[in-house]
Amino acid sequence: MSIYDKIIKKEAKIAVIGLGYVGLPIALAFAKKVKVIGFDINEKRVALMNKGIDPSDELTKKDFAGSDIKFTHKLEDLKEANFFIIAVPTPIDEHNLPDLKPLIGASTTVGKVLKKGDYVVYESTVYPGCTEEDCIPVLEKLSGLKYIKDFKVGYSPERINPGDKEHTITKILKVVSGCDKESLDNISKVYEIIVEPGTHKAASIKVAEAAKIIENTQRDVNIALMNELSIIFSRMGINTYDVLAAAGTKWNFLKFFPGLVGGHCIGVDPYYLTYKAESLGYHARVINSGRYVNDSMGFYVAKNIVKRMSALGKNISKSKVLIMGATFKEDVSDIRNSKVADIVKELKSFSVKVDVVDPHADSDELQHEYGFGLNKIGKGYDGVIVAVNHKEYISLDEKFFKSILSNKGVLVDVKGIYRGKMNNVTYWSL
Repeated sequence: MSIYDKIIKKEAKIAVIGLGYVGLPIALAFAKKVKVIGFDINEKRVALMNKGIDPSDELTKKDFAGSDIKFTHKLEDLKEANFFIIAVPTPIDEHNLPDLKPLIGASTTVGKVLKKGDYVVYESTVYPGCTEEDCIPVLEKLSGLKYIKDFKVGYSPERINPGDKEHTITKILKVVSGCDKESLDNISKVYEIIVEPGTHKAASIKVAEAAKIIENTQRDVNIALMNELSIIFSRMGINTYDVLAAAGTKWNFLKFFPGLVGGHCIGVDPYYLTYKAESLGYHARVINSGRYVNDSMGFYVAKNIVKRMSALGKNISKSKVLIMGATFKEDVSDIRNSKVADIVKELKSFSVKVDVVDPHADSDELQHEYGFGLNKIGKGYDGVIVAVNHKEYISLDEKFFKSILSNKGVLVDVKGIYRGKMNNVTYWSL
């Protein structure tokens, strides 16, 4: 009997390792159909999930209902599983190099409980070759088993978009790969239990890894072009969004927009690809240039508001600026790799007093991660930066901004959401 048949008949269990914004939705989706073990090393997170609470604040209690799942932080419980899905973070370090510690840690955990006939599928974004070169040796060493002969491995990249209620795990075509034909067929069938559009069978594990990493690299490079264009157009005295609205009337114009590129995907994944390229003796010029532009945008925004306040006669060292939005994207609570932190850091280097507000972010998390917390909106700001286009900010009008800005105050609208609506306020956007 195949591993798929055993799972369908509930004679085998799926274990999801890492219950963050990727792992938890996968675990719950499977748990509506088959038996699942949800494993996370964070005991506090596990306790919350046992109460039907998503620590990432993406899912509701309704999403937990009717799920055949056991949440645990105990290694012993994983021995009951036969199909392991690893969905842990793959961040970068302070030098923009891949940090594989969570991935190797998860591989170590699974290696300790791996049995003959078991399957391991990786979902974490990595450079091509990482699964076979870095992870599988750990599984073999800890289990004492032989890859392919005793256990099977596959790679199926996650495609979850935080805050997106439309493109969920069950609605997105799933790329799958395996170490041989048998594993590819079984892994594909297992994911088709929950994925309605079905699967795309990649030619190899390495191809699947590469496909995932270029999805975000492509977006990163395109957004970098828009950011560079916004810098050029700003010097010309024309609005980038006006230009894009005109250019976008052509049927094949790609509609990307300038902005702050943070988070745990677009702002991170390209570094995994450039790292691998360097190890093979190739310096990725286009990708690295795009990363440089996007990583610089927080500082660029800060310098621009300082420049405009100074031109209006403000004493910069005695100025006060409000930043609206601190998460890495709109309508989520996730602050990982938020480029708003760069704006705060740059403004403070000019001795500007900075207040930060956000309806979704957690003040303690911000304090721990970046050294600043959240404030209440005050009055008399010499500058206001709307950095994240949360839904709570979309309908704000000129009257509101005039009420909190000082005389000759400056409004910076990073995403251009108030374009054409500000007539009596000094206004600038990317």
